[in-house]
Amino acid sequence: MCSSDLHLLLTVIISTLLYAQGQSAVAGVRAFARRLAGLRGEQSITLAGQAIRAVALGVVVTAFVQALLGGIGLFAAGVPLPGLLTAIMFVLAVAQIGAGPVLIIAVIWLYTNGETSTTTATLFLAWSIFVGTIDNVLRPLLIKSGADLPLVLIFAGVVGGLLAFGVVGLFVGPAILAITYTEAVARSEEHTSELQSLAYLVC
Repeated sequence: MCSSDLHLLLTVIISTLLYAQGQSAVAGVRAFARRLAGLRGEQSITLAGQAIRAVALGVVVTAFVQALLGGIGLFAAGVPLPGLLTAIMFVLAVAQIGAGPVLIIAVIWLYTNGETSTTTATLFLAWSIFVGTIDNVLRPLLIKSGADLPLVLIFAGVVGGLLAFGVVGLFVGPAILAITYTEAVARSEEHTSELQSLAYLVC
């Protein structure tokens, strides 16, 4: 068993153990954060959870929709092995590469294949452009609906986490930025309140 398989197995086991007592684990983490940093700590944990949930929803659902639509196009156009190519598109979409590589290869195959009409290839090309760009609209809508964070901040966490930690960073990055954002906003509000109090005393 290679190291990647071992990591995947350990991830599945740990995730199963955590989800078996999920509510208790959440309550414990919130209590620890509250003891550590008061109400601000609990808010940070809540926001981090929302960010992870929103990114998971946005990434997975968008990948599923993109792969499904791409698979329908492959099947309708008569491209060989549409099921396998759909699965590959889903994996690539989850990895933030997108369905583009598979769709581009399929378009080239349709245009160079003598048995496929130019009309079919052109229609599939138009469909591929739609499928390849739908994630730019669908993913932000899903992520924004699930987390009370600036969209730019979430995407910065997704991209930075992906580059730093791989696929796991898709969720680690936004969580770290959510906690940092909560702390920065709280510090800013405290500083503003202190300045207002100081100005009131001076006046």
